[in-house]
Amino acid sequence: MQALAPIAKPLAGKKLCKRALKLVRRASEHKCLKRGVKEVVKSIRRGNKGLCIIAGNISPIDVITHLPILCEEADIPYAYVPSKEDLAVAGATKRPTCCVLILTKPTKGELGQEEQEKLKADYDQVASEFTELATTLF
Repeated sequence: MQALAPIAKPLAGKKLCKRALKLVRRASEHKCLKRGVKEVVKSIRRGNKGLCIIAGNISPIDVITHLPILCEEADIPYAYVPSKEDLAVAGATKRPTCCVLILTKPTKGELGQEEQEKLKADYDQVASEFTELATTLF
């Protein structure tokens, strides 16, 4: 396992990390997920709202240094998780992923009302914890 980058703050604790990765898995199943730096940046610039999760063990670090600033400007909560491999597994991809953006609404297709409400509840809970984590940091 690679060492964590020095900019990996706010870093999610074990409990929050587990909850965030679970949310990534569910968002992936419902097609509410953007994976990788290129897709995430494009989505944020287009004005999509969501929740950004960034891997903390990225090398070289320059690949992700602009993401927190983009997220703050767009008022998107973000946090770091320790492992890009775990993020990829949760996002249902084979390659390690630097970051994911969980969108508030699915891009294609419609979800059932019940599924949408459950996903929204999980999303809101993790988003509030991310925001709380960020405010305790600064």
